Amino acid sequence: MTYSVISGDIVSSTGLHIQDRKLVEEYLNILLQNLKKEFNVYGRIIKGDYLECVVPNASQGLQVALAIKSFVKAIPIQMKTYKSEDNRIKQFKTHGIRLAIGYGKLSRYKPEEGIIDGEAIYLSGREISGETTYNKERIVIKNTLFFASKNEDFNKNFQPLLALLDVLLSKATARQCEVLYLKLMNNQEDEIAKRLGIGQSAVNQHSTSVGWNAIEEAVNYYKMVISK
Repeated sequence: MTYSVISGDIVSSTGLHIQDRKLVEEYLNILLQNLKKEFNVYGRIIKGDYLECVVPNASQGLQVALAIKSFVKAIPIQMKTYKSEDNRIKQFKTHGIRLAIGYGKLSRYKPEEGIIDGEAIYLSGREISGETTYNKERIVIKNTLFFASKNEDFNKNFQPLLALLDVLLSKATARQCEVLYLKLMNNQEDEIAKRLGIGQSAVNQHSTSVGWNAIEEAVNYYKMVISK
């Protein structure tokens, strides 16, 4: 069986205040519960700022990755408690988390025992470990979304797509990311309006501004290619 396995590390986590690092970890736990419920994802947090998620339905890999990305960017960390020249907090607010989707087989997968082993997790982990932001004062981040598989055609097709999605999401506000996350979690606009306590027209506006139509097409394209 083939899986999409997502590895991710929080951008500039060491630059966050201790209470904000705890807040991020609390939010990540909520995220993993939601992903389990909606997509049957098995996820775990390592050392508070590193994620590993197995998406059993491999075709949902991009949808889940973008849900993680938008969720993390919407975590309510207050910029005003940081020095205005602190580059690391700006990088966190812009990018949130670096994510790699590894597409392949797992030789051993026993979620109830916390065992994930095999090609897919090696691929995603290797992509992420290549470019760490750990303890760097000046960070230059070019890409935060990656795809890795043994299929060179998939790699060629998905990498430019992920690079474009990366740019879209890096420009998104926290509120736009909240709306995007809820849409990626298969909520309708009227449900999102109720959840966020805003009008449906505001939801539609945020959705348009964040580029939902393009994001939805990208998610559907990934599903189609992976399902073939």
